[in-house]
Amino acid sequence: MTSAAMWGSIGAVVLTSTAGDVLQSSAMKQVGDVGLIRRSLGSGELLRRVFTNRRFLLAVLFMALGFFSLITALSWGDVSVVGPAAASLSFIVDAAAAKLFLKEHVDRRRWVAALFVAGGVALLTR
Repeated sequence: MTSAAMWGSIGAVVLTSTAGDVLQSSAMKQVGDVGLIRRSLGSGELLRRVFTNRRFLLAVLFMALGFFSLITALSWGDVSVVGPAAASLSFIVDAAAAKLFLKEHVDRRRWVAALFVAGGVALLTR
């Protein structure tokens, strides 16, 4: 396969896994404190709340798509490139999505760290 196909599948990994991460975080904030729910209402109620949450179920779907995109990328490229590239780009996109969609505070140190990781991956691909 071509390098463009590999990078396209890495892009799919990044987008689908980020969507899954954001949806899962949002779902678990809706569910509430899992430890408190389990202690006060039991594991059955906790499982019911998690597995009936639509955002959680959608998150699982996106994470599965991310996994299959990763398998595809690994079939087209070297794990020494695909793994770090998918992880570092996901780190950057996760930070941006957390700030944009979840209104989380992402400080300058996290952005700088993300850029250093991405720079390291760029050195690996040369």
